[in-house]
Amino acid sequence: MKVLLAPMEGLADAYLREILSNAAGYDLITSEFVRIVDQLLPKRTFFDQVPELKNNSQTSNGTPVRVQLLGNHPEMMASNALRATELGSFGIDLNFGCPSKTVNKSKGGAVMLTDPESIYQTVSAVHSALPPTQPLSAKMRLGYEDSTLMMECAQAIADGGAQAITIHARTKSQGYTPPAYWHLVKHISDKLDIEKTINGDIWTLADAHQALKDSGCDNVMIGRGAIKNPKLADCIKKNQDKTAQWSQTAPLVKHFWMSITQEMSNRYCAGRLKQWLNYLKDQYPEAEALFVSVRRLTDINDIQPYIEAL
Repeated sequence: MKVLLAPMEGLADAYLREILSNAAGYDLITSEFVRIVDQLLPKRTFFDQVPELKNNSQTSNGTPVRVQLLGNHPEMMASNALRATELGSFGIDLNFGCPSKTVNKSKGGAVMLTDPESIYQTVSAVHSALPPTQPLSAKMRLGYEDSTLMMECAQAIADGGAQAITIHARTKSQGYTPPAYWHLVKHISDKLDIEKTINGDIWTLADAHQALKDSGCDNVMIGRGAIKNPKLADCIKKNQDKTAQWSQTAPLVKHFWMSITQEMSNRYCAGRLKQWLNYLKDQYPEAEALFVSVRRLTDINDIQPYIEAL
């Protein structure tokens, strides 16, 4: 069984990917999606969005990072996929699950689940463009409004040449509202002879066990559960139901803050810190106290003393 870190748009950026990969052992990390429209993106765009490419597509501890692409133009998806792998990406992942209204309005992400043929054409084009040594995976939901086309979409991904598929066990319409319908994924697992990963509502070791059992998948992908508990991947891989102590997590928050204040525009730093604390506060009273202390602050100089006190 592998444990993968999910490509959480607007949340799991390179800074947090670095922190989480060092806090726990992941087999693979998928980047936030790189948006493809109708052109071959310049190299600097890939390096800006996935800076791990400058380090052989790895985080500092050697965890491989796979570039995820989102778009509905088969030829341009193929050209950009090839460019990403030439820049060092550990394979390519294709996004057929993003629920964003903006993305779906431009016919990308989860809306493609209404048209399995478009999924097949995209996967097939990318597969044909990549060298045989480069792995190709795709991430989907159970469907758009409902799961009627679930099996057709999964089959299109496999027939197009993907070697692995991740299924977020909810439709686009269901968003992130509990529960995730892991048992529905069993229909896909029983019929597809490619590597299968279950995703959605995996917050604990018990959730991981149940998700694997219900779905029949080979691996688990964790998203917001990893943001809430940075040691969750280790809990799953080592089969130990333990939550990291605040004394172990506080240094991660401090390191994160130091990284973003050194490299990110100051106007975004406070928001990024509070975004993470908003998840951690449900797990740690100390994180909740810190969140309350800084939630009305926007200047990094006003926040700095609270971080230094960790």
